[in-house]
Amino acid sequence: MPRLAALGALAAVAASAVWVVLEPANVGLPLLLAVLGLIAAGAAWLETGPTASKEIVLVATLAAVAAAGRVLFVAVPGVQPVTVTTVAAGAALGPRAGFATGALAALASNFFLGQGWWTPWQMLGWGACGVAGGLLAPLLRRRMPFAVVCGLFGFAFSALMDVWTWLTFLPHTWQALTVVVAQGLWYDVFHAAGNVVIALAVGPELTRLLERYSRRLRTEVVWA
Repeated sequence: MPRLAALGALAAVAASAVWVVLEPANVGLPLLLAVLGLIAAGAAWLETGPTASKEIVLVATLAAVAAAGRVLFVAVPGVQPVTVTTVAAGAALGPRAGFATGALAALASNFFLGQGWWTPWQMLGWGACGVAGGLLAPLLRRRMPFAVVCGLFGFAFSALMDVWTWLTFLPHTWQALTVVVAQGLWYDVFHAAGNVVIALAVGPELTRLLERYSRRLRTEVVWA
């Protein structure tokens, strides 16, 4: 069933992409449907692992911690622990768990900060950070590369949200995109810098902690 759900979600993404090609002037709704399809596929992906039930509990805990940290840091523009937590989850537990951690953290924190059309895009953005963390796991063993990657992901996440704003609400011109990017540039810098500071402080330690939990998840006791 999870695989069928994932295939159905990806089919919806493909249909939305065709819609975008046929009506490039009205891309807001089809892009939203495509993002929701990707998120649904990611949720189905989480349920396909051999230790899915145990992973879901750990992912839910990590997402709750990341969401709580985002809410607590709301007074500091752009600074939040979601990216670092998500990247660490991906590096320690794999891309599947990383995606779920980022997506759930965005959804949970927005119950306090405000849900809206931006929520699925934030879920996709932080979920992608988790997937990338899993793919870059060997590089993230050291503190400095971990911090650099999290800083770059801060800018990438902000760029995704800027492009969403531009495509959904504004004329599709380079001038409009430039205005959107310029207006949020200071926030983007704070976001990336906050990621770097948090990653330098706790990134590798959090990854190693989650790796120990990951080994326990995959340990089986066989009674002879």
